[in-house]
Amino acid sequence: MQAIKEKIQDMKAMKSVKAEARAEEKQEKELAKSHMEIAHEARLAKEAEAEMELHAAKANRKAQKELAKHGAKSPNPTVIDPNHPDYTAH
Repeated sequence: MQAIKEKIQDMKAMKSVKAEARAEEKQEKELAKSHMEIAHEARLAKEAEAEMELHAAKANRKAQKELAKHGAKSPNPTVIDPNHPDYTAH
């Protein structure tokens, strides 16, 4: 009879340990998923920033080309410099 009670206690203890392990594993998986999502968003942000700089440089080249083509007739030529402190992306 005592052996049966011990076996039941052991089974209860094992069930508790397994439940704890499952909960811990679930938390670790959620954390890993969050890290993956953050890395993905960071990559997208870097790509968008690079694309924006590419477009700004292209616009700058076109503006320079137009200025060279027509001369400096305009007193305020539009030159986009993404590194200028007043530059803001729209």
